[in-house]
Amino acid sequence: MFEQARQIADKLRRAGARDCLMVGGYVRDRLMGIDSKDIDLEVYGLSYRQIVNALRDLRVDLVGKSFGILKIGPHIDVSIPRRERKQGAGHRAFAIEPDPDMTYREAASRRDFTINSIAMDFEGRIIDPYDGQGDIRRKLLRATSAAFKEDPLRVLRGMQFASRLGFEMAADTVQMCREISGEFADLSRERIYDEWAKWTRGDYPAKGLSLLQDTGWLDHFPALANMAGTPQDPVWHPEGDVFVHTALVCDAAAKIANRRGFSPEERLQLMFAALLHDAGKAVTTEKNAQGRWVSPGHAGEGVPIARRFLRALGAPGRIIDTVPPLVAEHMVHISLPADQEPGIRLIRRLANRLTPANIRLWAALCEADYSGRPPLPAGNPVAHWEEVAQQQEVENTRPGPLLLGRHLIDRGIAPGPEMGRLLKAAYEAQLDGAFDDLEGALAWLNQQ
Repeated sequence: MFEQARQIADKLRRAGARDCLMVGGYVRDRLMGIDSKDIDLEVYGLSYRQIVNALRDLRVDLVGKSFGILKIGPHIDVSIPRRERKQGAGHRAFAIEPDPDMTYREAASRRDFTINSIAMDFEGRIIDPYDGQGDIRRKLLRATSAAFKEDPLRVLRGMQFASRLGFEMAADTVQMCREISGEFADLSRERIYDEWAKWTRGDYPAKGLSLLQDTGWLDHFPALANMAGTPQDPVWHPEGDVFVHTALVCDAAAKIANRRGFSPEERLQLMFAALLHDAGKAVTTEKNAQGRWVSPGHAGEGVPIARRFLRALGAPGRIIDTVPPLVAEHMVHISLPADQEPGIRLIRRLANRLTPANIRLWAALCEADYSGRPPLPAGNPVAHWEEVAQQQEVENTRPGPLLLGRHLIDRGIAPGPEMGRLLKAAYEAQLDGAFDDLEGALAWLNQQ
């Protein structure tokens, strides 16, 4: 990718470009020693048409023409520096005018954070007019200029950068975020979800949540805001309130996802489950007769709260379907003493209730929940549940039904309500361990 970008830059310089710089996230990641999937090139001294002509022998996508952007393959964007003028509410309401004669300092002044305002040429020369390198060393998210406030989406970008990079936000930038909190309603659900999805990829998700709280933007997500200040029994939760616990569970979940080699999709599901697992505590927490804080039924009460949160976020249907069962079942293991092995029936039924999630995700969530209570030690309270699930081959999916419609048709039972009743009863019996193979299933059928 780098060599392809270099060849593109050479073509543009031969066509008369004054400069051709790598900018934005690629430069930031390179300075931090992080792999990057994309390169953004910014070209000075050529018009959009001149750039297109210079690259006519390449396969060029002109989808960003009105913004002065063209794409070359899936990973390289070529753009002209541009002037932007705010014309209304929201992050899209800008008049954009490409200007190839701008200076880099002027062009970079409209970037969100100083760490993204650094440029590099292909000889390794760094151009850093706003001390982005210093902020990388300081692990600081700092607005490049007052133009930051013109785009409210940048607050959520700050959230996901904090999660992915482990950075804090500068105090003056926090204040800017507070000043534009009222513009949250102008953001599209798609863009909000995109930033939350990037939050799930980070190794420091608690820092992203802390940034939301510091900026006042947590209030835009009531399911999360209601956790803050909700007390917990200090014996079981010495770490603090429900929001503090949730942030620690999210950090633990990120580590567990890394250790277990979760796919990006599994990580996405786990992180949202960790974020919402105790959402029900905000509506169930009370003092019992002994004067201790308890949250009876909070797992079940958290299910509709989780669904509403994910729908409001614009999350895909697969996430809305997968996360609530994990929330609902995250306390089921406390029904057994820690040293008692769960029975096959219990494991099979759990796998069935978790669908379309699975015991693999559930076990990771339970471990994260248990580990998010410092100074109490981390650990996995459901290791023996996982072992039984692996033995029963239901760690990743619920048991498939052994008795099928065709078996009933062979016995002369026509499709209809009676067949449906028998198939449902057969599956329940299978989950209970009444039979483990087709021969046993047919014997069970003979008894009905």
